[in-house]
Amino acid sequence: MQFHIVTPYGVIYQDAIQQVTLPTTTGYITVCEHHAPLVSVLAPGEVTIYKDGYTVGLAVSGGMIEVRTSGEVFMMADTAERAEHIDIERAEEKHKRAEELLAQVHNIEDVEFARMQAALEKELARIRVGKKYKNLPLQ
Repeated sequence: MQFHIVTPYGVIYQDAIQQVTLPTTTGYITVCEHHAPLVSVLAPGEVTIYKDGYTVGLAVSGGMIEVRTSGEVFMMADTAERAEHIDIERAEEKHKRAEELLAQVHNIEDVEFARMQAALEKELARIRVGKKYKNLPLQ
């Protein structure tokens, strides 16, 4: 099946794959060939692409997934970063800073709280994916 990852910066991945596992707001799902059409909201987490006997891991911060009747799968992500490109140390620093800011602020507006929580979840996903794939060979 054809799989496309699109971010605000353009198409970052486009290839024929066997399957993809991705985080939704209701849990992880795996999409294979002949999957029923669907549209779902992506949650921050790990996307695992399976192609020709190897896997590609990515960290995403949210977005949408669409499985079309044609069999094409489109993932529209706010951000998507391949595991081998993640700077784990920098992600841990950003995660720590977001936690500190969240702990310091008592009278925060709902919108700002949501923004800080999203930043926290994004960095946590980057850390998990980066550490998981740290020792795997690059594909």
